[in-house]
Amino acid sequence: MTRCLPNFPVPRLRRPLGPVFAIWAPWQWPMPYLPATADFGCRATPLRAVVCSACRMVQLDHVVDAKGIFTDYAYFSSASSSWAAHAADFCAAMMQRLNLGPASRVIEVASNDGYLLRNFVAAGIPCLGVEPAANVAAAALAAGIPTEVAFLTEKSALDIVQRFGTADLVVANNVLAHVPDINSFTAGLALLLAPTGVLSVEVPHLLNLVDHVQFDTIYHEHYAYYSLLAIERLFSRHDLHLFDIQQLPTHGGSLRIMAAKDLRAPSPALIAMRKTEALRGVDTDAFYNGFSARVTEVIQGFQAWLAIKTDMGRKITTYGAAAKGNTFLNAARVRRGDVLAVADLSPAKQGRLLPGSHIPVVTPQAMLDLRPDDILILPWNIAPEIFSQLRAAGYSGAIWTAVPEMRQL
Repeated sequence: MTRCLPNFPVPRLRRPLGPVFAIWAPWQWPMPYLPATADFGCRATPLRAVVCSACRMVQLDHVVDAKGIFTDYAYFSSASSSWAAHAADFCAAMMQRLNLGPASRVIEVASNDGYLLRNFVAAGIPCLGVEPAANVAAAALAAGIPTEVAFLTEKSALDIVQRFGTADLVVANNVLAHVPDINSFTAGLALLLAPTGVLSVEVPHLLNLVDHVQFDTIYHEHYAYYSLLAIERLFSRHDLHLFDIQQLPTHGGSLRIMAAKDLRAPSPALIAMRKTEALRGVDTDAFYNGFSARVTEVIQGFQAWLAIKTDMGRKITTYGAAAKGNTFLNAARVRRGDVLAVADLSPAKQGRLLPGSHIPVVTPQAMLDLRPDDILILPWNIAPEIFSQLRAAGYSGAIWTAVPEMRQL
C-alpha cells in the first residue's frame, strides 16, 4: 500500500507577520491526488492565513515546497470550456488594444497546457509559455505552443530574455497566489517586460473572498491572497506601475490588472477601486477580523444538510475534483462513504483518490451510473457550466452548491 505524500518535506514556518485572518485545525494537503492503492496515513499540516501589517498581503505562514506541488500537476486549463473561452476573449482584446502582430512578442507565465497562447499562435504572433509542471508543459508542446519548463524567478527570467528577448505583452493569470517567493517572481515579470510593454495579471480579489466566504480557496497551493492595495505595494517595489484594472466574474470575482514600467495615467476604474478598498478598510486590522467565524457557519450549514440527506437514505455524489473542493470536503470532515464519489472530466485525476477524504475520483458517466439523488458541485465558480453538462447528460436530480451557503440550482 502506498502512503500519502511520502516525499514531501515538512513545511517551513514563516516569521510572524501580523493578525490571523483564518485558522483551522491541522489540514490534509490538497495536492497531489493519490493513487487508488493509497492507505490512510496522510500527513496533515497546519493551514493558517495571516495578514502582513506592512503590505496587507494575506499569506500562509506554513509554506510547502512548490516543486512538490507543481512539478507534476493534475490541472489542465483546457478542460474547462468556459475558461478557454475567457482566454480567447482576452487574447482578441489584447491584440486589438496593443496592436499586436507578427513583429510583437508575448510571454505567458504559468502557461499550463497552452489554453491561452494557442490563440496568439493561431494569429501568427510569436509567443513563449513558461510552465513549471513538466507533464502540463508537454501537452502544450504537443499542441505546437513554444514552452519553457521552468519556475519563473529573477534568474530564470534573465535566461529567457537572453534567448527570447523581452515581450510587448506579459501575461500572468491566476499565478500570483501560487508563488512562495513573490519578490523574485515579480522581479522576473519586470525583466520579461519590454520598456514600453504591458503586464496583464489576473488574480482573485480579496474583497470577494471575504464578502462571499470563499474560504475553500485558502489551501497550501495558494500561498497568498491579494487586494489591489497589496498588489500595488508589491509591484512598486519592482518599479511596475498600475494604470488600469477590470473587474471579472472569474474565480468568484477577480481583478485584471494592467501595469507597465513607465508611468501612465490611472484609469477611472483603477481610481474607483482604490477608493472602494480604502472605504472598506483594507489597510486596517478590522477588515480581516471575524472571517473564521463566518467560515464555521458555512461548514456547519453543509454538515447539517449532509446529515439530513444521509438520514433520508439519499445517495450523494460530488462533482469537480479541484483543490477548492478537496479543501471544502476536508474542512467539513467528509470521508469516503459520506459521499459515493467525485466526478471530474480530467483523465489525470480519474482513478485516483482525494487526499484526506480518500473519496474516489471517477468519470462523469461513472458518477451518473451510481444514480445519485443529489450532486454537490464543488467548484462553485463554474457551477453553471457543470449544471448544463449534467442536465445535457440526462441527470434530473437535485444539484447543489455549498458556498457561501447551501443552494439548490
